[in-house]
Amino acid sequence: MATTEPKRSAGGLFRTKTIEQSILDTEEPEHGLRRTLSALDLTVFGVGAIIGTGIFVLTGAVAKNTAGPATALAFVAAAVVCGLAAICYAEFASTVPVAGSAYTFSYATLGELTAWIIGWDLILEFALGTAVVAVGWSGYVRSLMDNAGWHLPNALEGPDAAPGFGFDLLAFLLVLLLTVVLTIGVKLSARLTALVVAIKVTVVLIVISAGAFFIRVDNWDPFIPEAEGTVGGSGLNAPLIQHMFGYEPTTFGVQGIFTAAAVVFFAFIGFDIVATTAEETRNPQRDMPRGILGSLFICTVLYVAVSIVVTGMQNYRQLSIDAPLADAFKETGHPWYAGAISFGAAVGLTTVCMILLLGQTRVFFAMSRDGLLPRFFSRTHPLYATPYRSTILLGVIIAIIAGFTSITELATLVNIGTLFAFVLVAIAVIVLRRTRPDLPRGFRTPWVPWLPIASVAASTWLMLQLPAETWVRFGGWMIAGFIIYFLYSRSHSRMHPPNV
Repeated sequence: MATTEPKRSAGGLFRTKTIEQSILDTEEPEHGLRRTLSALDLTVFGVGAIIGTGIFVLTGAVAKNTAGPATALAFVAAAVVCGLAAICYAEFASTVPVAGSAYTFSYATLGELTAWIIGWDLILEFALGTAVVAVGWSGYVRSLMDNAGWHLPNALEGPDAAPGFGFDLLAFLLVLLLTVVLTIGVKLSARLTALVVAIKVTVVLIVISAGAFFIRVDNWDPFIPEAEGTVGGSGLNAPLIQHMFGYEPTTFGVQGIFTAAAVVFFAFIGFDIVATTAEETRNPQRDMPRGILGSLFICTVLYVAVSIVVTGMQNYRQLSIDAPLADAFKETGHPWYAGAISFGAAVGLTTVCMILLLGQTRVFFAMSRDGLLPRFFSRTHPLYATPYRSTILLGVIIAIIAGFTSITELATLVNIGTLFAFVLVAIAVIVLRRTRPDLPRGFRTPWVPWLPIASVAASTWLMLQLPAETWVRFGGWMIAGFIIYFLYSRSHSRMHPPNV
């Protein structure tokens, strides 16, 4: 029987793990994942991860204060940035069908230290992202419960409701429940995701089809309102954008479109998680590109259509911030649609939370299998063939974080990691084309190196819009990662030469 022990390398901090070694590791007994996912499953995962609060909430915020009816163009601009990155992801995911996404891609091209940095970064991004969505889901569910006359004690509604001793029971239980689902099997996760995605896509289609009958064309005039300086006064959007990006953005005009694009970009985060399931895909060379690009295309069409409809139903200056879609239907005298939209938003966040947790466990699993984290956590379940040890560990930790931490404290670090990963994956495509031009590729990124360079430039530009405090906190997390790498990971790596 062929050994799966990788060849040792003395390449130091930038030693690479070859594509062949990465693929061989997937065949190792007790450390491999079962291939059960199809292109449809991957597309559903992508749509499930992308469609969340962005389409149900963010549309109104940016339309009212930043871009007006031209919010549709802002979604297109943001989709272009994500599309550039998605094309690069598609090449790698079809060429290196191994769990870990950007971590695995970086290990094969840019070296172990870079791979560790991006893996450590993704652990933070997915963990906090899962917690943020769980807390947001809890808020929607509590709202629906209040409408039905059911109320939780303030102490169980989280630290925002009871500062100092609050515990968000619903967010805690949701993460634990999803941990159980992911432990039992990724195919079960795919079936549950398919059901929930069908519900929320149906709700979105109801918004588009029903709302189209209430459009007043004069609400689109002017489509690109004249510039009015900077966001000021009351409303959620001004402090939200200022907190996220560190400055008061120009409202309306052409500049307003690009400012809005920088905000709504975060509504697209999720398609990259599809790449973490490459090892569990039956035909990754064919299906990974379809899943990644297909889910991004579907969500872009839905986002643009919803923004056009909601700004046509109600004048952009009158849109609400908290629930623009639901409130637009209330204003037209159709409260039933508003209730359906609120239900769809609550249900939709369930899959976002689960898929973020799925991506987190797969990155952790891949790093553990390589020895950069304890190998104990890379053992798969004998019956379910899932990385149950890392899934349970991370699920419990994230459930506790979601229960005890304020959502405003969680949200600040979620997004910078995604953009950082986009940059490294685009660079890695260029590097691998030069170092391994002979490698079979199920999908080839066109116009290399110009398209990856454009992806790097677009992602870097958005990263530079983030406030200084986000960079400081991100830097602190990275410093902790460097310490762990040099004290543990470097010497325990399976690529580390023996007796060194």
